[in-house]
Amino acid sequence: MLDIKDLTFRYRAGRTAVFHNFSLHLEEGNIIGLLGKNGTGKSTLLYLIAGLLHPQQGKVLYKGIETQIRRPEVQEEMFIVPEEFELPNISLSRFVELNRPFYPKFSNEILEQALRDFELPVDLQLEALSMGQKKKVFMSFALATNTRLLLLDEPTNGLDIPSKTQFRRVISQHMTDERTIIISTHQVHDVETLIDRVLMLEGQRLLINDTTAHICEQLRFEQRPYGQDISDALYAEPSLAGTALITRGDGFQNTQIDLELLFNALTQHPDLLETPQNV
Repeated sequence: MLDIKDLTFRYRAGRTAVFHNFSLHLEEGNIIGLLGKNGTGKSTLLYLIAGLLHPQQGKVLYKGIETQIRRPEVQEEMFIVPEEFELPNISLSRFVELNRPFYPKFSNEILEQALRDFELPVDLQLEALSMGQKKKVFMSFALATNTRLLLLDEPTNGLDIPSKTQFRRVISQHMTDERTIIISTHQVHDVETLIDRVLMLEGQRLLINDTTAHICEQLRFEQRPYGQDISDALYAEPSLAGTALITRGDGFQNTQIDLELLFNALTQHPDLLETPQNV
């Protein structure tokens, strides 16, 4: 579905490239967590995928078509929700009226269901909403477009705890086998029960591209009390409960992934990926 081939991108001539000869292939039907330190290019990658930024070299292809050309048949298949955005001072119904023609598969039913799940009415004036409410409305509209590719940049920023729970429910309810959702986030605990594939960027390279199921077959994520033996740990760090650690898996999915622990382990010990299991 999505192919990135030998991509090189820098914002200005002479500056260090954000990506250099970067390649990636993604199939449809996954909710993907895009992780990385500040400045590793997570948001940049989303904008390159959407065709809003153009690489100096290489290509971003959606179903074989370069996204930077921004052909209508590609644009109607993807939608991006940036971390920061502005909505016009109009009613939601007028916003839908103006924008739904760009998306042939738009569903009023999905829009209304998502708004109900977010505990928001349908008859809204966009200018009267808080930032958190605007984010929920815009994500509801994004889901209602029924695009095959949905790009979300830090979607849980600005949401309170109940709203984050609502976000996970709304995304999971409207996921289909034909849709791919890429979520770029620093708030890893907000999405770790939601995603089924992890992409982790480090420098100009892809540190990991694997399913959460396969990771949890190869690695165990544990919490052990203070004083308990941790000599079998591949990685360990202090936690409120004692010690959080990663140990070798046995080929079965015995524990739930801990994205923060995995991220810390891989950024400090990239050779963790070079174990015989080849996680």
